Amino acid sequence: MIAGLLYTAGRVAVPLLIQLGLDRGIRDGGPLLPWALAIAGAGLFSATFLGVRRYLAFRNARVIEARLRDRIFAHVQRLHFAFHDANATGELMSRGNTDLQHFQNFVTLVPLTFGNALVVVTVTVIMLILQPLLAVLALASLPFVNVLGRRFAQQLHPAVLRVQQESAQLATVVEESVSGVRVVKGFGSEPIQAAKLGIEADDVHDAALRSSAIRARYLPGIELLPSIGLIIVLGYGGHLVLDGRMTVGELVSFNLYVIMLIQPLRMLGMIVANGQRASAAGSRIAEVLDTAPAIVDPTKPIPLPERGALGRIELVDVDFDYHADAGGAGVLRGLSLTIEPGESVALVGPTGSGKSTVARLLPRFYDVDGGSVRLDGVDVSSVRRDELRRAVSIVFEETFLFSSSIRDNIAFADPDADHASVVRAATLAGADEFIRELPAGYDTEIGERGFSLSGGQRQRLSIARAILADPRVLVLDDATSAVDPTKEHEIRDALGEVMDRRTTIVIAHRPATIALADRVVLLDEGRIIAEGTHTDLLATNARYREVLAADRDAAEASPDGEVG
Repeated sequence: MIAGLLYTAGRVAVPLLIQLGLDRGIRDGGPLLPWALAIAGAGLFSATFLGVRRYLAFRNARVIEARLRDRIFAHVQRLHFAFHDANATGELMSRGNTDLQHFQNFVTLVPLTFGNALVVVTVTVIMLILQPLLAVLALASLPFVNVLGRRFAQQLHPAVLRVQQESAQLATVVEESVSGVRVVKGFGSEPIQAAKLGIEADDVHDAALRSSAIRARYLPGIELLPSIGLIIVLGYGGHLVLDGRMTVGELVSFNLYVIMLIQPLRMLGMIVANGQRASAAGSRIAEVLDTAPAIVDPTKPIPLPERGALGRIELVDVDFDYHADAGGAGVLRGLSLTIEPGESVALVGPTGSGKSTVARLLPRFYDVDGGSVRLDGVDVSSVRRDELRRAVSIVFEETFLFSSSIRDNIAFADPDADHASVVRAATLAGADEFIRELPAGYDTEIGERGFSLSGGQRQRLSIARAILADPRVLVLDDATSAVDPTKEHEIRDALGEVMDRRTTIVIAHRPATIALADRVVLLDEGRIIAEGTHTDLLATNARYREVLAADRDAAEASPDGEVG
């Protein structure tokens, strides 16, 4: 702002110096060199601070953009699972990239707009002092520019907001198509995705054209009106000079001042357009930042005990529904379950019975609607999230690996882990052998999501990642589903050692994996309907046999021979 003020002072001084040079140097026969040097000095002064202003404007805008991007990313990371369930990845990426870029562009214009406004005010005051009537005539178009600018802004805002919303939907289709390219190709659905993209692209095209039509309607008038003042100055001001009521220097300076007004007033259209984009972008960014995390740390956290038998799990009369506001029947209803330290328990049940939900409530991905979940006697809602999630590691059914080396993926929870610990975790997960056969071993870069590896290899790395975290509770959420049945025994044998040392929850469909657990809990419609060993339930419980038979039939019907 200070640089803009100094730039304006130098700029508005030039016409005054030209007026004095013409009147005193040419009309009165005085020396011209001092005035020429003064004009050059004012121009150099103005140019210097113009450069300073532009550099500082862009620097500050980039700093704000970086801080906002960090803030958005950190906030999205803090937001609860339910938020991510309801918001597409492409939508969030659009807000953190495209919308943020629009906002940054306007921030760049703020000091520039301030400088332009300062020029308009200063020039107007000088013109009114020099020739009040001529100034009023020259500035007669300003009210009309103001009216056009206001109408332009009112009509452009919803149009720009629509463009950004449609662009976000387009980004979602692109993100899903690229991320799921293997599924798209596997089902030969390229034309379907192309059609979806075409629809969204057409929507963006139509919305952008409507926005452009509004610009085309108002910008010519905003561009033209300031030039009318120049015609008035030349016409009426010329008569004043001929009548001797105005000097030639004053007329020239007046013309220069009017010309100086034209560019800031013409920029009004661009400022309004960018301002409306920034307003729409800011509201979309604010929607994310204003979303309060539903899962937060307690104000007075209780630490988990560090001594004694660790890993005791208690679910006491737990009620939970992913859509509680909709008044559904609930995924879990009055569920009570105790797992002793070091015990391994397999959760078995038909689809939708609540097995994976139990696994997600333990690390507090969601809060229960009723009852409580306790770890080592402490309600999980009373524990800091980072401490709780270090104590509970989950291997999900859907594996996710990062575009990095195998070592970095295994050591994700502890980047400073030594190589021996990484190798031990990989060995326990049955991954060490295939890793050593890779060209670079543990330093092999696996590419996006690890798709250069087989499904079973990716799952073994996920298990190794959870083992290295050394949690007191390990949750295997259908973690062997992507492993070839002929090689499942390799992981199963390795997991035996790990499961003997810590509390383990096994969510599985294959009988051989279920049999690893000390106890089997059969869930149905959010309730426990039977408990016992795999052998006992297989012999005594018809519902248990039905669930296993249904899973076996699903596996046989699946194209890859695995349970989906």
